[in-house]
Amino acid sequence: MLTTASVPDPDKVAYWNNAVSRALVPMTVAPRDDGPFNGRIATDRLGYLQVSTMEADAERVSRTPALIARSSEALVAVGVQVSGTATFIQDGRRAEVREGDLVVYDTTRPYFFDYPQRFTAHVFQLPRHMLRVPDSDIRQVTGNAIGTGDGFGAMLLPFLATLASSAEGYPPAVADRLAGNVVDLFATLIAERAHPDGTDTDTTRSHLLMRVRDHINRNLGDPNLSPEGIARTHRISVRYLHRLFQGEATTVGRLIQQRRLEECSRELARRGGTTPTVSAVAQRWGFVNPAHFSRAFRAAYGVSPREWRNLRTAQDDGGRSAAVISAPGTVPRAAADARGADRPVTGLPPSRA
Repeated sequence: MLTTASVPDPDKVAYWNNAVSRALVPMTVAPRDDGPFNGRIATDRLGYLQVSTMEADAERVSRTPALIARSSEALVAVGVQVSGTATFIQDGRRAEVREGDLVVYDTTRPYFFDYPQRFTAHVFQLPRHMLRVPDSDIRQVTGNAIGTGDGFGAMLLPFLATLASSAEGYPPAVADRLAGNVVDLFATLIAERAHPDGTDTDTTRSHLLMRVRDHINRNLGDPNLSPEGIARTHRISVRYLHRLFQGEATTVGRLIQQRRLEECSRELARRGGTTPTVSAVAQRWGFVNPAHFSRAFRAAYGVSPREWRNLRTAQDDGGRSAAVISAPGTVPRAAADARGADRPVTGLPPSRA
């Protein structure tokens, strides 16, 4: 928390300029009134997401090319106008921001805020590359006020307000997961606003599919990971989620199981001091039923999880350690030799023809 409360009046403006630049990005702040100036800003982090709440008297904020040159990281920010109003300018567009509105802005390009009276705002900042959306889409959204009275904005505003008020209370693992969810939501917001008529469908689908895959990879250890939960997180229907995967040669459920099995196979084959039990590895990657895990693992790799782990010490004819294959459907040579055949395993019963 940085505040001007205990700063002498003659020094408050200079202190506030430094405080805001340290908490957010370098910028110039000029009070609109001649009287004593007061402001405070509180900042927390959720993984790579920074959450700040700023309350201050009427002011003008400028981010100039010279100040941009002092910044080392490209950030995208989403501002939530909690109270008061603002005029926002970026990329040649001017927006009148009212209470409850959102604004998206890019810190690598100049922008300007004018707050005509005392105000409160939440500011969410994250590395631009984490959004995985085209820069052209971001440019189409900046300089606009996004209303939150209905549609996607109406769902997003309460979530952001709750997150800003409780950011400091989350443990690191939960904070990282929340940051990933916020990125998904912001990327969806930008895509929705950049393509309101549904154009560029292939690009939007590709980005959404990428975010879904990333979400699955980050939540493999959650036994409740399911198509229903994934669809709910990304604000899409389960039916549309399945449609996304129609051209992917797999289904959502199969992808989840495949990725879990891959992580289990890697961990079971890892050399090291402490060797976890098979059941501990299975539970860590979201399998709650040991019997189901064992059947699924054998169907994918042709051997049991325990046999797979023992293969890391197996020797091939050349004296080298047998390779451990982490892609389901293929058995290491040592396992195939042990079974009397050197062949890929498909998980299907052999032909009886």
